[in-house]
Amino acid sequence: MQVEWWYGLLGGGLIGLSATLLLACNGRIAGISGMVNGAITFTAAEIWRWLFLIGLLGGGLLYEYGLAPQPTPTYGFTPLTMIVAGFLVGFGTRMGNGCTSGHGVCGLGRLSGRSLAAVISFMVAGFVTVFITRHLLA
Repeated sequence: MQVEWWYGLLGGGLIGLSATLLLACNGRIAGISGMVNGAITFTAAEIWRWLFLIGLLGGGLLYEYGLAPQPTPTYGFTPLTMIVAGFLVGFGTRMGNGCTSGHGVCGLGRLSGRSLAAVISFMVAGFVTVFITRHLLA
């Protein structure tokens, strides 16, 4: 499978553009964990969160079932593994006061020191995890 470099460039540009437009037009930050948390309240004032999340999912579906040149590969994880991983990610986002999108895209864009510390922590944890799984456990 050959991955075209411009898919990543286009996707990153669209993420940055959507985060910038949301902040510029609505004064809101496009951190997904905070957006989902606020959407759970189901108030009329929070409808923008639902629209953003529907657009996020709709864009992924549009790409997968309409624009992608080939199907996205799957990795065959068990449902239990996916559930445990989801809970761990949720715990980490609450513990870190935001998710990778909130800190990495929005926080760094606003020059937040807390987001810089969070992104460094995410990256170090990722490097260590890859090293352990690829070199020590292989």
